[in-house]
Amino acid sequence: MSHLTVFDLDGTLVDTPRAIVETFTAAFGALGVAAPRPAAIRATIGLPLERAFGDLLAAAPDGELVTHAVRHYQRLYKEIILPRARELLFPGVTEGLDELRARGIALAVATSKFYASADALLRSAGLRDRFALVVGADQVSRPKPDPESGLLVLRTLGVAARHAVVVGDTTHDIHMAGAASMRSIAVTYGVHGAAELATASPTWVVGTFAEVVARLGAELANSTHGIEVGREKEELAG
Repeated sequence: MSHLTVFDLDGTLVDTPRAIVETFTAAFGALGVAAPRPAAIRATIGLPLERAFGDLLAAAPDGELVTHAVRHYQRLYKEIILPRARELLFPGVTEGLDELRARGIALAVATSKFYASADALLRSAGLRDRFALVVGADQVSRPKPDPESGLLVLRTLGVAARHAVVVGDTTHDIHMAGAASMRSIAVTYGVHGAAELATASPTWVVGTFAEVVARLGAELANSTHGIEVGREKEELAG
């Protein structure tokens, strides 16, 4: 039986929210448009870029203005965020991912970033080889909070939803998990605080990445123990 953890990226593995706001602001400057307040930009983190810029510009997500904004963002992202990727990792992420893999837990990423941007960030942070699969917003028809990204991960890796846990810092991640019948760990150190995360009914809420690793380890141990007990009962019955 396989066990899987599906991670969000921004605000969960990498502390990018402040840099994302900086990049959005620079993209608005490149457009010649006044940038919204940082709080307004931050509130869109976790959404696909087209929807985020559409909301902030009060424009159609598939319109020309948003298309130009996304292109500016993607160009500036390479200049502002990628060079800082390693220093932006949350404490304990690299060691924690290695521990989970050593325990036999498969790891994946489901993100609202386009695949190329997510792949580049993970490579710049030195994490890409830890993940069996990365799913970006441009690889599905309906990104988070729709369950399509999570279901694609489950289907591709051949893992049942009951053996998978989603880890994320926004309600979009938690809603995706619930709609895909997966359990979830909400982390409070990212974009959404504990009160907002609670509205999405996560299975667990934690405050550090170390707690994420501990919770996943405990669930794996409980699952393994349950299997062993079941086998012992079958042997006694036989």
